Amino acid sequence: MSVVRFDVEGRVAIIRLDRPEARNAVNAELATALEEAIDRLESDDTLWLGILGHEGPVFCAGADLKEVAAGRAAGLSTERGGFGGIVLRERTKPLIAAVDGPAVAGGTEIVLACDLRVASTRAAFGIPEVKRSLVAAAGGLQRLPRVLPPAIAMELALTGDTIDAATAHHHGMINEVCEPGRVVERALALAARIEANAPLAVRESRRLLLAAPTMTDAEGIREAGRAMARLAATEDFAEGPRAFIEKRPPVWTGR
Repeated sequence: MSVVRFDVEGRVAIIRLDRPEARNAVNAELATALEEAIDRLESDDTLWLGILGHEGPVFCAGADLKEVAAGRAAGLSTERGGFGGIVLRERTKPLIAAVDGPAVAGGTEIVLACDLRVASTRAAFGIPEVKRSLVAAAGGLQRLPRVLPPAIAMELALTGDTIDAATAHHHGMINEVCEPGRVVERALALAARIEANAPLAVRESRRLLLAAPTMTDAEGIREAGRAMARLAATEDFAEGPRAFIEKRPPVWTGR
């Protein structure tokens, strides 16, 4: 039985961490399976975006410390994806985290690797590595300051404390907070708003937004122009104006 489930609803892949007996802690099997799930999402042209959720009451407790203690920490990362097979994985399609329980240490870092985040009121986030004389080495120290005010990110990094979903939402880390048991439902609603748009334009917009901090305004604008030129050669580029003129919803093909 796989420790990562892969289901499809329309054009959305629903990927679930499925190792609840270990609080979905990352071992080599989970890291490999999660990378394979993302590979499947990326390679399937019928899928336009994904949701990353979980089975059990915990989203992810981070690294499996039994594996670390046994000297198998290297197996918790993959060559392309890094920790959990995801934190360094290059992607083109949007991925929404659906968090219905605690996501701490590497669990928070997996959440931060996603593009958008929906969390229930029983979710919690934090990087408690300093409590064990460790550092958050899978993106937490780089990505938290991008989604939280610097002082709050520093507080989490130095104290190892967690914040609840309401606090994370208040500071902009979470897109939506909902009642427990509804995170996948709400993530699917968010996915539907994205799916209504031209998928190639969505992917280009995602790419440009992620690259923006490393570019000057002039570099970013020139790169956006190149993206427009690529889109101009697609079927969907013609479909958008045509649908507007004909007063009907566009029918996107992703081509």
